[in-house]
Amino acid sequence: MLTSKDRAALRGIASKEDTILQIGKSGIGDAVVKQAADAIAKREIIKGRVLENSLLSAREAADSLARDLDAEVVQVIGTKFVLYKKNKEHPVLEW
Repeated sequence: MLTSKDRAALRGIASKEDTILQIGKSGIGDAVVKQAADAIAKREIIKGRVLENSLLSAREAADSLARDLDAEVVQVIGTKFVLYKKNKEHPVLEW
């Protein structure tokens, strides 16, 4: 569970990251979950975006992916969201 200080630190880190995940009209399928799992394992933090033609809101997409990946939702603003999952074997982020 992330504290408010943890979230603030992670938001600062995420502000410098590129958006690497896009959720479109097909929603969150196996390919999107696999892409997100691979990215979060390498980076620990990923930023995603829900396109206008998606049937999901950014909050719904973030919550669903967080559940699938066993990750934490750091923030949701507009159509963008940030997820975090600590890599216990090879930590990437120092904060």
